[in-house]
Formats: sequence, structure tokens, C-alpha cells
Amino acid sequence: MKSDLVDVAGCLHAKTEKAILFSDTAHKEDAVWIPLSQCEVENDGHKNFVTVTLPEWLAKEKGLI
Repeated sequence: MKSDLVDVAGCLHAKTEKAILFSDTAHKEDAVWIPLSQCEVENDGHKNFVTVTLPEWLAKEKGLI
């Protein structure tokens, strides 16, 4: 069975209770809001650099893939 989830590495610019402001270019002007209910955020210890796991349809809709 094919997973519809994708991992996207990038920069976490801001976080609220309900969403993250994320870009895959590290430039804030390219950042998009992603609902926390639709993603998982993993930080490997490099400050604001994270991997976001989200549905493929949402990554496409936000221009991340």
C-alpha cells in the first residue's frame, strides 16, 4: 500500500497553537502556514531546521513539492 505522506525538510519560522509557518527554502517570504492537525514536525536538534511530515495533497497545495 502506498503512503500518501511526504517528508519535507526546511525552516520553521513561527509556531502557534494551531499552525506552523514553514518554508523549504529557509526564506520567510516563501513560507506557508500549515495546520498542526495535518502535520508532524520533527526537529533533529538544529535550531529552526525541521522535517515536516504531511499529506502529499497538502504539500502540493502549499507548493512544497
